[in-house]
Amino acid sequence: MTTAEPTDRADAPAKRGAEGDSSRSPLLEPRKRIEGAVLNVFSHGFLVLWTVLAAGPLVWALMNALKDSGDILANPWALPGSIDWANWSNAWSRARIGRYAANSLVIVAVSVPLTMLFGSMAAYVLARFDFKGARIVYFTFVGGMAFPVVMALVPLFFVMKNLSLLDTRHGLIMVYIAYSMPFTIFFMTTFFRTLPSSVSEAAEIDGASHTRIFFQVMLPMAKPGLISVGIFNFLGHWNQYVLPFALNHNEDDYVLTQGIGLLFAQAGYRSDYGRLFAGLVMAALPILVVYIIFQRQVQAGLTAGAVK
Repeated sequence: MTTAEPTDRADAPAKRGAEGDSSRSPLLEPRKRIEGAVLNVFSHGFLVLWTVLAAGPLVWALMNALKDSGDILANPWALPGSIDWANWSNAWSRARIGRYAANSLVIVAVSVPLTMLFGSMAAYVLARFDFKGARIVYFTFVGGMAFPVVMALVPLFFVMKNLSLLDTRHGLIMVYIAYSMPFTIFFMTTFFRTLPSSVSEAAEIDGASHTRIFFQVMLPMAKPGLISVGIFNFLGHWNQYVLPFALNHNEDDYVLTQGIGLLFAQAGYRSDYGRLFAGLVMAALPILVVYIIFQRQVQAGLTAGAVK
């Protein structure tokens, strides 16, 4: 009996602790549920607010694009009483939004693929080959991301003028490529470093050249990253206004952003705000279509480089 008493006394605190934990758990569960509900409400409320701030201006512009200028000036927040489709035809033909959009499409269709090609080639070399000065070259490109393009407008203007590239499409394409190269190299260098090297080493053992390894092995493996940075470059080139404003002065070769600026100036004098809102919606639709189609690829490309 004397040997059993210490054991019972030793077990007593453990039993009381277990009973105490069981007595406290029913009190903690409601508190956790309340905290989770509050956090859920806060997160959902923030997402709703963000959706309203992001989609609200586009919905408002679309609503005003269906009204005439008199209704817009009377009450810009009211729903359209009658749909005025003439705004769209006037913006497309009279305001030449169709021509400006075609000019932007041609420039973007050439500049984005070339940016991706040259940027991925440079990023692959910087990520996979160890040579003297590699870090200097890499940080030089990365430093270009922090350089404001506004500071380079004046010297860039005279360089383009001396090379007879001013007011030309191919000159603007070259500027777009140079403008997007730092971000492309920075993004793709990080992405190429996360890819396994065993595949390229196996191809090299089989006798494949560096060019063949890049185009047939590494580039297909980097498809998620290419799609992501390609979409960012598309958005940047499509929405670019400062560079074409300074380097492209031929009205027939205006890009879409310049056409929208010209339409805005004309709407102020003519009070044709319905046509202005129609032009704004037309300029935003291609961006929405591209993002909706490739949103999963963008998310996959952004998260693929996070885990090695």
